[in-house]
Amino acid sequence: MNLRSDNVTKGAERAPNRSLFYAMGYTKEELERPLIGVISAHSEIVPGHFHLDKIADAVKAGVRMAGGTPVLIPAIGVCDGIAMGHIGMKYSLASRELIADSVETMVMAHQLDGVVLIPNCDKIVPGMVMGAVRLDIPAVVCSGGPMLAGSYDGQEVSLSKMFEAVGAYKAGMIDERKLDECEKGVCPGCGSCAGMYTANSMNCLCESLGIALPGNGTIPAVHSARTALAKHAGMAIMNLVEKGITARQIINEKSIKNALACDMALGCSSNSVLHLLAIANEAGVPLDLKLFNETSEKVPNLCHLAPAGPTHMQDLNNAGGIPAVQAELAKKNLLDLSALTATGKTIAENIEGAYIKDTNSIRTIDNPYSQTGGIQILWGNIAQNGCVVKRSAVAPEMLKHSGPARVFNSEDEAIKAIYASEIHDGDVVVIRYEGPKGGPGMREMLNPTSALAGMKLDKTVALITDGRFSGASRGASIGHVSPEAADGGNIGLIEEGDIIEIDIPNASINVNVSDDELAKRREKYVAPEPNIKTGWLYRYSRLVSGADKGAIMK
Repeated sequence: MNLRSDNVTKGAERAPNRSLFYAMGYTKEELERPLIGVISAHSEIVPGHFHLDKIADAVKAGVRMAGGTPVLIPAIGVCDGIAMGHIGMKYSLASRELIADSVETMVMAHQLDGVVLIPNCDKIVPGMVMGAVRLDIPAVVCSGGPMLAGSYDGQEVSLSKMFEAVGAYKAGMIDERKLDECEKGVCPGCGSCAGMYTANSMNCLCESLGIALPGNGTIPAVHSARTALAKHAGMAIMNLVEKGITARQIINEKSIKNALACDMALGCSSNSVLHLLAIANEAGVPLDLKLFNETSEKVPNLCHLAPAGPTHMQDLNNAGGIPAVQAELAKKNLLDLSALTATGKTIAENIEGAYIKDTNSIRTIDNPYSQTGGIQILWGNIAQNGCVVKRSAVAPEMLKHSGPARVFNSEDEAIKAIYASEIHDGDVVVIRYEGPKGGPGMREMLNPTSALAGMKLDKTVALITDGRFSGASRGASIGHVSPEAADGGNIGLIEEGDIIEIDIPNASINVNVSDDELAKRREKYVAPEPNIKTGWLYRYSRLVSGADKGAIMK
């Protein structure tokens, strides 16, 4: 078998290279085996990554059992929850590109034969996948698994409840003692936060794409089955290397359409739109926003996990996980079952015998929450290139809404007004200059959406932005407005009091202002100065595409 690693381990010319391996204690026997990168985002600043050293150890054991030599490599990762609500969140989405570039760099510089990618949280998962698909080498994703749900006020809860509790506290609905009780109870241990937020969305979609083994998205972080899964991931990569199965043989047009279907059925985070667009770009697969709505029209929503409903990732796992969801979709021919996966088998083979074990967590295909999927793309004079809403987390009464614009040029301005009780029933909060270029970095805005929910305004107030939302957001939270304000988008021309009309079922969003009036406003428009003019984020702001293209680097 010809190996990429032969370039650093074989022949007299590579004696200097081998001497450096020997300096680290590698043996001749180890260098004669495939070199497998075990790229771990372990750190002590991210709850989802705190335990990844244990997962990496298990992966390495699996690689060795199957005849390979594991090589541990670190990766960075931002904790979106800790970065939320301040300048740190500007770095989160941008870090996805750094991670993809670092995977490419380490694999190419050291000529590794395959990689097991060990992420867990929001941007780390797609960033690692983008790097592997770009390289088109054998790759398996093995995430760290979801956190168990916490407890507050006698209920099973997750992180979104904490952010909503802040809104309730600011509105005088709970006292400091209850806020502290929530603070101590919502996150009981390591893992990615327990709802269908962005991290868990992407870990589930890695299963749907086929790049991860069954169970990757749902087995809790603290279960022994997670360690066993990691060992199997180590063995699986050796099978892919031996058979010459590479990332693009798994991630292609078939699997991306399968992932879209699962996205709709699961009710994933709206951020999944950004990340699937970016992964498709790396795979050379054409994908635009219209396909999301076409898929949503065909695929029913089967799951209402937090924040859309009361169930959490452990419940989804106990109900049969992603294979059970895929088995339901297969009943209506909504998946291409011939798609190849990281097991070396097809989806059809992987889901044989899978079934729903608890219809409270996964509904049957004949009794869905809705006949349409969890994500909806809207268009109109506010978003000529589209915008995104997590439809499954919108109250029925807010699917159509009309109200006056309350305009803010940053998240900070908006949250200040919300906390000061300046937002009222019927309002449409507009937050702009928070897009990929304008932010820069397209901050997630869990603070304002959760504050509105905590103040019981999520069923009467809408929020639109050229930024984005956490997967923990609920309500009529409409993000990714494109073109963004900093790129000349009409969202930058909206004025206080303009009437905004939102019609989610009919995929439209418009400001009730004539084209002539918008043209007049544009003549007088003066773009604000960039928020950041130095460092990596400034470079990012000059190179990043619009959200409708996945906020990829051009």
